[in-house]
Amino acid sequence: MKMKTVDDPEAVGFLREGLEVAHGLLVEAVEAGELLGGVLQVARKGVALPVACFGRREVAEDGDSVEADTIFLIASITKPIVCAAVVKLVEQGRLCLDDRVVQYVPEFAEAGKERVTIRHLLTHTSGLPDMIPENHQFRAKHRPLADFVARICELELLFAPGTRISYQSAGMAMLGEIVERLTGQILPEVLRAMFFAPLGLVDTSLGRQEDRREREAEIRLPDQGDGGGDGTDWHWNSDYWRNFSAPWGGMLTTAAELMVLCQVFLAGGVYKGVRVLSGAGVAAMTRDQTVEMADLSEQDKLRQRRGLGWRVGEGDLSSSRVFGHGGATGTEIWVDPESEVACVLLTNDPQGAGPLRPRIANAVAAAVL
Repeated sequence: MKMKTVDDPEAVGFLREGLEVAHGLLVEAVEAGELLGGVLQVARKGVALPVACFGRREVAEDGDSVEADTIFLIASITKPIVCAAVVKLVEQGRLCLDDRVVQYVPEFAEAGKERVTIRHLLTHTSGLPDMIPENHQFRAKHRPLADFVARICELELLFAPGTRISYQSAGMAMLGEIVERLTGQILPEVLRAMFFAPLGLVDTSLGRQEDRREREAEIRLPDQGDGGGDGTDWHWNSDYWRNFSAPWGGMLTTAAELMVLCQVFLAGGVYKGVRVLSGAGVAAMTRDQTVEMADLSEQDKLRQRRGLGWRVGEGDLSSSRVFGHGGATGTEIWVDPESEVACVLLTNDPQGAGPLRPRIANAVAAAVL
């Protein structure tokens, strides 16, 4: 389902000059060679401005330009969508947030992980490391996702569950495994059936859709320097990774379709009459879950706030209710229920996008009338 768009920023509730600041930052970065390419879309109160496009979608100097329908690998923005599938199963009575992971994946009990709950995985408080120590080696050998899950089950925790916040992709791998075991389907199909198909999101998928690969943006890779080679046959642009369907970072989509998903969370789980999550589920995902954790240090509670899959309360000019997520490929989305604003920034340049992401967020927030 396409979102209503208008050309006039002020008709949506944005100051034109304010959005020109955001666009100018992207133009300057592209012209200086600091950013390869990207797209920016903003919306307010359910109405969007057209997707603004900048730079190239291919690394070659004569490569094709970014277009509104360019498909981006959004990396860790995948995480809140996978978490939404878990919350959907909670809504269906198939699990509870404080169930222990070992109830669904018994082999996870290795190395003293019996106390880790699903809530811990959703809030990055499980004690798991970000990823297995052999992450790059596994990818260089094109190991399947099942091997990553098996290795995660062997890992020791870095700290007792619920006592610290430490960002971890390994927990998302386990959440994906739980979803697959409960549904009997592979995670890409679960996400398609739960969210993408009902919402008419034909360009959105966990893992590549082969008939859309020609529209994918190529990512300008940072230097590896990690003993894993240059990563060309296993990193973000490789066929291996684009087809890997990583629960922690394998989604591909367009700006316009990702904006629809933002609207779902802004509207309490429904879009154009199609409900894919309950209002209660969205509320649980987008509120600070870590503030209520008794064993979590006050320092961690102040340092970062976590919902179920979402970062919450971040942004220089945003309200305390804002939630969002970034991705290592140079992507960022955020939604502010206070102003009813949603912002989607997708780039194919991790290093170039890094300093731009907060500056663009500030410019968009400041442009609200």
